[in-house]
Amino acid sequence: MARILIIYSTTDGHTRKISQRLQQVIEQHNHRVEIISLNDEPDVDLTLFDKIVVGASIRYGKHSPQVYKFIKRNKPILESRPNAFFSVNVVARKAEKSQPETNPYLKKFLKQIPWQPRELAVFAGKIDYQKYSFWDRSVIRLIMWITKGPTDPKTIKEFTDWKQVEVFGRVISEM
Repeated sequence: MARILIIYSTTDGHTRKISQRLQQVIEQHNHRVEIISLNDEPDVDLTLFDKIVVGASIRYGKHSPQVYKFIKRNKPILESRPNAFFSVNVVARKAEKSQPETNPYLKKFLKQIPWQPRELAVFAGKIDYQKYSFWDRSVIRLIMWITKGPTDPKTIKEFTDWKQVEVFGRVISEM
């Protein structure tokens, strides 16, 4: 039985939801899982965990600066344990951009960080225009129009493939 940390950064809460589903799957394999928001506890003691999973959402093509700082600060401990990273972004709603090796945001991110996670996943996120500020709603609608996604300002659309999340949960359990 391993003690596993899932530490995540979220913009609108969907990465937290994915982290919670990962926790459920991993706990079915008799591991203990703690979920921590990077926004709430950026200085968590990683030495308390046997395995470490980092999850982060994308907004306007970038992960939060906190994610980069966390990885840079904790690279040695991340590399000393079984580890994984997952990215949550709406571009992954397209099949040709839904895998770590084909997702442009994850590929760019991996070139910008000093750590190379052992396991990787990309999950399609969620559009919820009603939650966004006027500015975010306008910009995201424009991006969706350009990329042929949903643009109705009343849209709430979850693109996440939950079976893919469950498979990654099993991968984490076995690493």
